[in-house]
Amino acid sequence: MQSFSPLLWRPAFISESRRNLCATARRIPANMNRSFSSSQHNQSTPKVDYSSLGGTEKNLPDWKPESTISVTKPGKPDWKWGEGVKGKQDQSQVEIDPFEEGRPMFHNYTLLVSGIAPRPIGLVSTVSKEGKLNLAPFSYFQVVDHDPPVFVIGFSGRANRPKDTLRNLEETGECVLNIVSEDMIEAVNATSVDAPYGTSEWSLSGLTKSDSTTVKPPRVKESVMSIEGKLTEVVNYKTSRPSVGPHSSLAIIEATRFWVAENAIDEKRSHVDLNVLRPIGQLGGVSYARITDIFELPRTNWATAVEKSGSELLDVAKEETTESDGPMSKL
Repeated sequence: MQSFSPLLWRPAFISESRRNLCATARRIPANMNRSFSSSQHNQSTPKVDYSSLGGTEKNLPDWKPESTISVTKPGKPDWKWGEGVKGKQDQSQVEIDPFEEGRPMFHNYTLLVSGIAPRPIGLVSTVSKEGKLNLAPFSYFQVVDHDPPVFVIGFSGRANRPKDTLRNLEETGECVLNIVSEDMIEAVNATSVDAPYGTSEWSLSGLTKSDSTTVKPPRVKESVMSIEGKLTEVVNYKTSRPSVGPHSSLAIIEATRFWVAENAIDEKRSHVDLNVLRPIGQLGGVSYARITDIFELPRTNWATAVEKSGSELLDVAKEETTESDGPMSKL
């Protein structure tokens, strides 16, 4: 993927959940209290000055349109089972406690968005209970299953008022998730403006409304793929900083309809053409990534690949246990 920094994306869609959603399979009650040090309580939301970044994109090389996405071999086509990654076994790493005394929470945000990348961008359309339209982008967004088709959106804590999208979701329970393509990015970026509640970002972006079938919020006609969905649950996570609001939130959405551009869908209606979709990925700061080339790496199975790789490797894999003497080995 090639990276670029076309415009300023307001980093308002960060979600600083204290829960590690991947650490445990059980549900942690949303109202469970956790203790924090006084220094963590006193941390305030940092003021970030982006004015110095304005216009820097004008000094960058011109955008290079790509006619087709090229497909290549993987970087190590001759890789063998057990080979690992040569040359990186001894690399040193820095341990970071996200709640270390004196560590600004904003450092966790910049660390996560620069280290977990690229992230898909969901342009979420909602309607308030009064019928006011809202359109906003989120990179704390992901599909998590296909049966049923389920998606999640993360919302960071906010001191003055909840995010318009979250408020509308909780009031009406409906939304449309629109996937962002290359040719939409400037218009999508415009929807991230901190408009007053009840102000529609549709006219500011110039994007086209199209009627949905199962929900009231309109879908974005320019999107190659859109998903109508209904809210199933909002899970709240207590933040370490009361100054930014009592909690961050995770909205769980179940899809009720898929929409795909006719020139992007196959005859079975089961595959989206990447050359038409042209998805954009969110990186750290104000940078984004586009896809110009991909590689294919077929999946293997145990019977035809691992067992044939040699009995010695297989025996090691069966006998392997945790050998660490670190603190987790005693739990």
